[in-house]
Amino acid sequence: MTHPQTPQSSPRPGHTSRLRRGAALALLPLAVACGGGEDGAEGRRKAAPTAVTAAPEAGVVAPAKVEVIAGLTGCTAEIRVEAEELREGLCRTKQGEYRITTFPEERFKVTWLDSAAIYGGKYLVGTRWVVSAVPELLEGFRSRLGGTVQELRSIGPTVGP
Repeated sequence: MTHPQTPQSSPRPGHTSRLRRGAALALLPLAVACGGGEDGAEGRRKAAPTAVTAAPEAGVVAPAKVEVIAGLTGCTAEIRVEAEELREGLCRTKQGEYRITTFPEERFKVTWLDSAAIYGGKYLVGTRWVVSAVPELLEGFRSRLGGTVQELRSIGPTVGP
């Protein structure tokens, strides 16, 4: 037995794609917050106690584009590295000098952080981006960009006094 098909009204052009994008953006903070446990390189990273992904001042999650992130921090970045796995821009402001690195995929960011762990230090880390700056600047940037301040522990011998 066949069932007659009832005509359905089609949504306005672009309406469905806007709904999908909106739903994806709404779920992004949940996906970021639901990470797995620590292992290997992850265990070397120590996240700051606050895990904010949305930028309170901007009201959005900072996009993974050097120029946009630089604008949110008050600079125009000088692009220093343009590669398939990352882009890096250098910012020089009266606040100081810092680097913004973006990645086309999250896995490239994880690899970059694993490599940076050799040097240690604190970084502001978001979805597909990292800001490298002196720790005093990172909290101010976090309020504008979102992300988390992560401390990477150096690997190898430490220099004594």
